[in-house]
Amino acid sequence: MTILVTGGSGFIGSNYIINLLENSQEEIINLDLLTYAGNPKNLSDFENNTNYRFYHGDIGDSDLVNKILNKYEPKSIINFAAESHVDRSIHEPSGFIQTNIVGTFNLLECSREYHNKLSENERLGFRFLHVSTDEVFGSASPSGPAFNEKTRYKPNSPYSASKASSDFLVRAYNRTYDLPTIITNCSNNYGPYQFPEKFIPLTILRAIEGKEIPIYGDGQQIRDWLYVNDHCDALNKVLNNGLPGDVYNIGGLNQITNLELAENICEILDEVHPSKQSYKSQIAFTKDRPGHDRRYAIDCNKIKKELGWMPSESFSSGIRKTINWYLEHQEWTDNIIGGAYRAWIKKNYS
Repeated sequence: MTILVTGGSGFIGSNYIINLLENSQEEIINLDLLTYAGNPKNLSDFENNTNYRFYHGDIGDSDLVNKILNKYEPKSIINFAAESHVDRSIHEPSGFIQTNIVGTFNLLECSREYHNKLSENERLGFRFLHVSTDEVFGSASPSGPAFNEKTRYKPNSPYSASKASSDFLVRAYNRTYDLPTIITNCSNNYGPYQFPEKFIPLTILRAIEGKEIPIYGDGQQIRDWLYVNDHCDALNKVLNNGLPGDVYNIGGLNQITNLELAENICEILDEVHPSKQSYKSQIAFTKDRPGHDRRYAIDCNKIKKELGWMPSESFSSGIRKTINWYLEHQEWTDNIIGGAYRAWIKKNYS
C-alpha cells in the first residue's frame, strides 16, 4: 500500500515519514519543493530504502501530481506542504497564498480526478488528510476555553488566513465532490529537524552561540506545545480510523508563556551545556510583531474520545529530548545557518 506525503522533507513531514518507514511496511512517496525549510538531509538515512521515493516538485504542478498518482496509485494523500512561518508571512505574504491556497486547490483537483477513476472499493478506502493549524482560530482569551472543532475561524496573520482558506477548500471538496477528506488542526509542534527560525530551535541555537535570545513584546504569549512524534501518532490514528468529512484537533496539553519557555530552555542548557554565566542573561525583549495572537490552546477531547489518542510525551521530557537532539546534531544546523538565514534573522528581529 502506498501513501503520498506532500511536504515530506519539512519538519513535521520528515518526522512523519521516519515514523512510517521505521514502524510499517508502507511505501512512501515524498513530493517536496525543497524551499528554505525543506531539507532532504532529514531523510538521508532512507535514500536506499526500497519503500521510499522522493520527487522534487510543487503541489501546484498538475502534470507532476497526476503522474505520481497514476504511477503509484496511493491509498492516501497526506498534505503537509505549506509555508508555515508567521513572521515570513508578514514580510512576504504572496508565497503563502500561492502554496497554501492555490497549491492545495491544485492538489485537491488532481485528487478528485484520481479518486473518480478508482473502483468502488478503492474509493471507500481512499483518504485525503489535510494537516492544518490551531492558528486558524485566532487568539483565545487569557482565561477562556480552548479551541475545539466547532470554534469559529478568526485568522489574524497572512499565514493563518491562508491555512484557513485551504481548510475551507478541503471541506468544500468533501461536501461538493464526496472526496473523502479529513482535516486536523494542531498546536505548536517542537522536536528534531525543526527549521531554526522557529522559537524553540532559535532559542537553543542563539543561546549556545552566545547571542541575544529575542522575545517578542512582554513574552506573555501563551502556546500549547505538542511533541512532533505525538503529532505523528495522532495523524496515524486519524488516517486509519478518522471519519471522512470530519475534523480533529490535536494538542499537546502543555500551555506555557514564551518567556517561561525560553527560561526553561536556558535552565536545561545551564545544566547540560554550561557556560560562564546563565543563558538567561542573553534573553532580550524586542518589538512585538503585528497581529501577534496572545494565546493558543487546543481541546483534544474529541480525538481522545473517538480515536483513543492522547499525547504520551510530557513537556519536561520532550523539551529535554529536543535540546539534546540539537546539541548532538550541530552539523545539521551548521548546514542550514548560512548567509541567507542570518540575513533573515537580522531583518526580522532588528
